[in-house]
Amino acid sequence: MFDLSVWQALLGAASGSLVGFTLGLVGGGGSILAVPLLVYLVGVPSAHMAIGTSAVAVAINAATSVIRHARAGNVRWPCASVFATAGVAGAFAGSALGRRVDGQALLAAFAILMIVVAVLMLLRRDDDVDRIVRLNRGNAPALVGTGLGVGALSGFFGIGGGFLIVPGLVFATGMPMLQAIGTSLVAVTAFGVTTAGTYAAAGMVNWPLAAVFVGGGVLGGLIGTRAGRVLSQRRGALTRVFAGLIFVVAGYMLARGFGVLG
Repeated sequence: MFDLSVWQALLGAASGSLVGFTLGLVGGGGSILAVPLLVYLVGVPSAHMAIGTSAVAVAINAATSVIRHARAGNVRWPCASVFATAGVAGAFAGSALGRRVDGQALLAAFAILMIVVAVLMLLRRDDDVDRIVRLNRGNAPALVGTGLGVGALSGFFGIGGGFLIVPGLVFATGMPMLQAIGTSLVAVTAFGVTTAGTYAAAGMVNWPLAAVFVGGGVLGGLIGTRAGRVLSQRRGALTRVFAGLIFVVAGYMLARGFGVLG
């Protein structure tokens, strides 16, 4: 544990606002920025503590967002339940393994994963067909398999996993993006709670920092959601901008890890 200074609290709130804004603006994936922001901007000395703290914030912010999507009818609850149940088992195992990996190696692997995700975002094509997807014998095995895999990655890296869950749901069920985003938040909440619980039990969560991060995230999320509605016709452009941001952050993390930057 480290003592949170006033300056670090302000930086934590600002980081939370940026993550919340990004989530609201592009509909998912902003939590991938939480760990590097906590480590490199706020100055959290331990990568593991940054992961545990971000997991708490991600879980709380996702829980508030899922309510809004549920009211709009964008959550497919049966699919979400199967995916989240399988994912919790994967997240539990992944977080247990992640705590045993060297912090710098974990950050380097995280940066590589970010680059892969950015490439997948650029290659992804949104499906605007409006159809209702239901749980059935055909998609249930795929939901279980992708849930386990995404949950393990989410727990290992301490992220909500929304940027992995959305394509996972689309792959497993073929559901439209809007439904996948709403449904993914159920799993993001479940994964975040699981990961946060394991890290909290090990004393790897800074609760004051988590609180200010969540507070900033709520404000940023409201602003980002409104901006996203205004710019909804340019979603493809926003995806490219966000993917570019991921490339920049990942490159910075790798440069720090290899000693290129001090």
